[in-house]
Amino acid sequence: MTAHPGRGGELAAVLLGVAERLRGFAGCEIYLVSQDAADPDTVRVTEVWRDDASARAALSAPSPADGPTPADVLALLSTAPHRTDLAVLGGVGLPADGRP
Repeated sequence: MTAHPGRGGELAAVLLGVAERLRGFAGCEIYLVSQDAADPDTVRVTEVWRDDASARAALSAPSPADGPTPADVLALLSTAPHRTDLAVLGGVGLPADGRP
């Protein structure tokens, strides 16, 4: 995601708030927020979900009254977010069968 100039830190903070909301959410295995070292207005989120149903449930869950909303994230973006769906095959932090 690319924030409006100079607002990458704010975008990262909002996304870290989303991460806190997802802590313990059924099916969320990884929600990692990273800021580009060369371009701090670029923030990336890496997510691993147990299955598509869990990811959809998180997207449709109501936002808490005191937490970040999708509108909060969108207001900080200078361009539409880019999404890449991947099939997890395995790696460090995942069981040998590749399933979280």
